[in-house]
Amino acid sequence: MAEKDYKASTGVEEFYYAPLDETGTSIVKADPSRVKFLQNLTVEMPQEAVRAWGDNQVAEIAVSSGNISVTSAFHKVPSEDKKVLFGLEESTNGLLAHGSSDNPPYVAVVFAKTYEDGSKEWVGLTKGMFMRPNKSGSTKQETTEFSSEEITAAFMDREVNGFDDEKSVVFAKEVKGETTKRDALFQAVFGKSYPTTTTTTTTTSA
Repeated sequence: MAEKDYKASTGVEEFYYAPLDETGTSIVKADPSRVKFLQNLTVEMPQEAVRAWGDNQVAEIAVSSGNISVTSAFHKVPSEDKKVLFGLEESTNGLLAHGSSDNPPYVAVVFAKTYEDGSKEWVGLTKGMFMRPNKSGSTKQETTEFSSEEITAAFMDREVNGFDDEKSVVFAKEVKGETTKRDALFQAVFGKSYPTTTTTTTTTSA
């Protein structure tokens, strides 16, 4: 029997997203876009044991799954990505605005957890919405400190090719140099190939 892998991840990278195509023509509307400089990302997948009692003892246990939520922090989320992720309206002179009528799109997301031996665990989130973040700032002091941007999202199940039931999170571990599972995960989550030429944004505006 092969030795089990007990190595823990030490980093995160390669955050991709794409709005889902609600018409059903394809999985996503466009090629996945990357937001660089991901600092951390947490996927919360709560479950609760529900117990049925009888004769003063537990007769049966069932698992109740809670809502899946995602919290991610970036060095900076560019304006182009905020416009898409949060469903922001842009004025004719280039202003972006939040309002009570904001309508963020359903999106799919993929990111990678990295390991010191060069292997990666790819994680795909199949259908969710990102919520607009808080805005804050602080004075510059004697030493320069960089801010970061945190965004949160809620995810739900979706039909995923290759699985009998709908899924919300899909993942695959791959050793250094291998890409077969990565490519299969991108096809399952986005219906698109892993981008060989990465689409990124470079603006530094708010």
